[in-house]
Amino acid sequence: MSAPRVRLAPVRDEARGILARLGVAQTAFAADGLAARSPITGELIAHVAKTTHDQTGAAVGRAAQAFVAWREVPAPRRGEFVRLLGEELRTAKADLGRLVTLETGKILSEGLGEVQEMIDICDFAVGLSRQLYGRTIATERPEHRMMETWHPLGVCGVISAFNFPVAVWAWNAALALVCGDPVVWKPSDKTPLTAIATQAIVARAMRRFGDAPAGLSEVLIGGRDVGEMLVDDSRVAIVSATGSTAMGRAVGPRLAGRFARAILELGGNNAAIVAPSADLDLALRAIAFAAMGTAGQRCTTLRRLFVADAIYQPFLARLSQVYASVKVGDPRDPDTLVGPLIDGAAFESMQRALSEARSAGGNIKGGERAEGSDDAYYVRPALCEMPEQGGPVLRETFAPILYVMRYSELDEAIRLHNAVGAGLSSSVFTLDLREAERFLSATGSDCGIANVNIGPSGAEIGGAFGGEKETGGGREAGSDSWKAYMRRATNTISYGNELPLAQGVRFDI
Repeated sequence: MSAPRVRLAPVRDEARGILARLGVAQTAFAADGLAARSPITGELIAHVAKTTHDQTGAAVGRAAQAFVAWREVPAPRRGEFVRLLGEELRTAKADLGRLVTLETGKILSEGLGEVQEMIDICDFAVGLSRQLYGRTIATERPEHRMMETWHPLGVCGVISAFNFPVAVWAWNAALALVCGDPVVWKPSDKTPLTAIATQAIVARAMRRFGDAPAGLSEVLIGGRDVGEMLVDDSRVAIVSATGSTAMGRAVGPRLAGRFARAILELGGNNAAIVAPSADLDLALRAIAFAAMGTAGQRCTTLRRLFVADAIYQPFLARLSQVYASVKVGDPRDPDTLVGPLIDGAAFESMQRALSEARSAGGNIKGGERAEGSDDAYYVRPALCEMPEQGGPVLRETFAPILYVMRYSELDEAIRLHNAVGAGLSSSVFTLDLREAERFLSATGSDCGIANVNIGPSGAEIGGAFGGEKETGGGREAGSDSWKAYMRRATNTISYGNELPLAQGVRFDI
């Protein structure tokens, strides 16, 4: 599938200039290293030095030593370090956000927004550092007190995906650090540059902090073999892994085999329901961003849409107009709304899904390759009317494909909504209170995120992020997600002279 080609402004020199301003040392690069390319033009930006087998073990060893010291630092003092990290991120926001765009192909506002997420979770974690609360528990024994306390867990491994190359690390790292856990990060091999730039920013915060132990933050550059070493290392107490369900199926059992903790944030085949009472103007705007933002490469991207029979035709006509008019192109252009796919493999995966949808009776608008360089993969977002939910609709394709289907009764729509393997995010558009509450109830959406009158994407850091079923069950960011990074101890203290046993047990000697 071909399209006219246009000449795009080169990326390499701009990216190298940003890296220099962010303080990335020349030692980060190597002639035989990992190739870092920009999806904007397909050009090579740099070769990044890979982390060897021995270096990986040494990095984990440094983190394990850092844990011995960091766990004794009072939590509010640990919060001060994260506060300084947030300050450094504020200073670097423009450059780091631009680098996210250059390395992932996100439009610039999304690149900047991702860095803002990093800043926001730092702010959240600073407050959390004074709120790592346990509780006092009623005891049946006189002159006793029972309580729970929370303690640092150990080294935290983070495996992140290309689509949010820095925010996902921050969700985990900010909480882990205030909880007393050093962090070892294995970023996607498609986005190493943003990781080494972030590590340079962390290093500045460490220098300002003054007495942060070496090894508090480590970065491992490489492919699957490096990730496997991190997962299998007994010194790593917890691993947060973001990626495909297939990746989670490999990582989960390996961690369970050594009784390590896992936070799995995996695939999402997210859906929305548009009810007859919906505010259609609002729904249209929300659906457009949810389905086309980040070129369909968010874990919370809207992939399935159920529209009530009574409004199906007029709503689909309006949605089709939006799809036909959205600007696809260079994400550095402020008028662009949809940038490129990450690489050729993503493009081929999208085309296979569309071919399968056609074979299943789908009516497809869009999906063709758009203007761009020969080595970059720009596509028109695809709107696919499907006669039923089957075939490619049942799985996640990481591309801007929205499958649209009719429904007649809300119960039918909820059943179809839940009839997929993943359970990450969901939404309903309705002004009917009963429909909204039904969707949020125990018999409604089975996802970890369920929204009303907003799309499935855009979760704020104050709420726990993650999903159920094949999404993995893990939770990151807000609410009480911090508990995953700590170990809980139940403590009972006797302050009397007697030794009563619980449950009326007697043992007199």
